[in-house]
Amino acid sequence: MRQYVVDAFTDSVFHGNQAAVCVMEKWPSEEMMMNITRENNFSETAFTVKEGEKWHLRWFTPGGEIDLCGHATLGTAFVLLNYYEKDADQVVFTTLSGELIVTRKGNLYEMEFPAYELRPTTVTTAMEDALGVSVREAYIARDLLCVLDDEQAVLSLNPDLEKIKQIDGLLVHVTAKGEKEDCVSRSFGPKLNIPEDPVCGSGHCHIIPYWVDTLGKEELVAFQASKRGGILYCRKEGNKIFLAGNAVLYSVDELYVDED
Repeated sequence: MRQYVVDAFTDSVFHGNQAAVCVMEKWPSEEMMMNITRENNFSETAFTVKEGEKWHLRWFTPGGEIDLCGHATLGTAFVLLNYYEKDADQVVFTTLSGELIVTRKGNLYEMEFPAYELRPTTVTTAMEDALGVSVREAYIARDLLCVLDDEQAVLSLNPDLEKIKQIDGLLVHVTAKGEKEDCVSRSFGPKLNIPEDPVCGSGHCHIIPYWVDTLGKEELVAFQASKRGGILYCRKEGNKIFLAGNAVLYSVDELYVDED
C-alpha cells in the first residue's frame, strides 16, 4: 500500500497540518485502517479508493472514524491531482458527509464543504474552567465554538484537556477577531485522542459562518494559531463553505501490511 504524507494549509514542510493519505485499489478491513492510523499517530489518516468516476474517501483519527475532515481532504486532493489525475483540475469525493468537490486553482486547492448550523448555547462555568479563560459567546453544532475577547487570549490559551472531554462538542474551537487576518482560532479534540489539531478544516465550517455574520464579509482569511500554524482562504455561499489552502508533499512510503 502506498502512503503519502502531506502538510496541508501551508506552502512549506513542517507547518500546517500533516495528513497521511493511503491510495488503494480496494478497501482493507476497518481493523487494518485503525492500526495504520494509530501507527501514524497523526490527527488524521485518509483512505481512498476510486469507484467509477469518483473517489470514495474515509477519514480516521487515532480515536476512530470521523464524518468530516478538511486538511486530510485537501491532502488527498493534492495527491490525486498531482500523481493520479494529473490532467484534471477537480476531484469529487464520496464521503460520510456526502459529495465533496475539490478544485485546483493555481497553487491553491479549494474545498466545497457543508456549513454547520450554529445554535447559541449558554456559556457555562465548565466551559471556562476547561479553557481557563473567560468566554464571550458559545455556539454548538457538531463541535463547540467558543468566542474569546481578543487574539492574545487565543494565542496564550492553555486548556485542561481532561475537562474539555467533559463539555459538549466532539471538538472544541476557540476563536477571536484577528489583528492581521480576519480571525484566529485553535482546535482541541481530546475525545478523538487529538490534544490540539494543528489546522482544522471541519472546524472552520463552524468558525467561518460565525465570522461571516459578525464581520459582514463573504470572503475571509483565517489563521489557525497552533504551533505549526496554517492559513485558510475562506468564503461562504448559502449553506456551503469554501476553504482553500496550499499543500506540500513531505514523504512517499510503502506500507508493508498484510491481512492474509
